[in-house]
Amino acid sequence: MIKEKGLRSLKLLLITVGLIVLVSGCSSPSLKYGSAKISSQPEGAEVINLKDDSHLGVTPVNVSFGGEADTAEFVTVQLRKPGYVERITSFWINRRHTTKAEADDNAIDISAELEKKNSN
Repeated sequence: MIKEKGLRSLKLLLITVGLIVLVSGCSSPSLKYGSAKISSQPEGAEVINLKDDSHLGVTPVNVSFGGEADTAEFVTVQLRKPGYVERITSFWINRRHTTKAEADDNAIDISAELEKKNSN
């Protein structure tokens, strides 16, 4: 009987330890944000992320990038405005802010001057 209680306690302990290891091993890395304040001269240019051709907004625009904490991403965007030459610019985003709002408050400034197309 004592041996049986000891085996039950050992099984319960092993199951508990196994569950703790399983749960802690499955947790995803923490999510953090970086942000860019993208502007153009003149304003009103469409901003396209060339990684996936997604529309990020129209200048001036704040764009947040979420991902694994304390990682950096090299971002390449294209700015398009009718009557102007398309402009491509790249920058690094560092994900170190806990919220999008905090990232927006500390956004890096990205500025592009658009060149008017020749009217030939």
